[in-house]
Amino acid sequence: MREISILDAGVTVEMSFLEKRQGFTGKNCEAEPGDRGHGKCISTLEGMGFRAGQGLIERFTKETPLFKDELDIMKFICKEFWTNLFQKQIDNLRTNHRGTYVLQDNRFRLLTPVSSGKQYLEEVPEFLAFTCGLLRGALSNLGIDSTVTAEVSVMPPCKFHVVIQTS
Repeated sequence: MREISILDAGVTVEMSFLEKRQGFTGKNCEAEPGDRGHGKCISTLEGMGFRAGQGLIERFTKETPLFKDELDIMKFICKEFWTNLFQKQIDNLRTNHRGTYVLQDNRFRLLTPVSSGKQYLEEVPEFLAFTCGLLRGALSNLGIDSTVTAEVSVMPPCKFHVVIQTS
C-alpha cells in the first residue's frame, strides 16, 4: 500500500469528499434540504470530516515545533493545513482575541466548480459540513475544543467561524 504524500492530500480530500457526498446524496440521503433526514446526512459528512481532520493534522504537524498559543495554532491552520488541503492559504484571518476566529477563503476550492449558478445553492451545506468537520477535527487533535460553522453569501468565497469552547 502506497503512503499518500502531503502534496497529494488536497486532491485526496477533495476526491474523498466528492465520493462520500455522492454516496449519501445518491443512495442514503434522498431527503430534501429542510427534511430531518437531510440534517442527518449533513451531520454524517461533518463527522467524516472530523475524523479526516484528526488524521491529517497528525501527519502535517509531525515535525512542527510546539505551538505557543491558540493564535499560533490558528495561523498554522490558515497557512500550512489549508495549503496542504486546498493548495492555497486562507485569505484572511480575523479574531476578537476572546476565542472567536473568522477564516475567509475568497476562492474556496470545493465551491468553485458549483459556483456558476444558483441551482447548486441548496447543496452548499453538504460541501461546507465536511470542511467544518476537517477544521474541528484538526483543532481537536491540537487540544482545542471548538464549534465551526460556515457562511456563504456569494460563491465561491466562504467564511468559516471558529468559536473556541472554554470550560
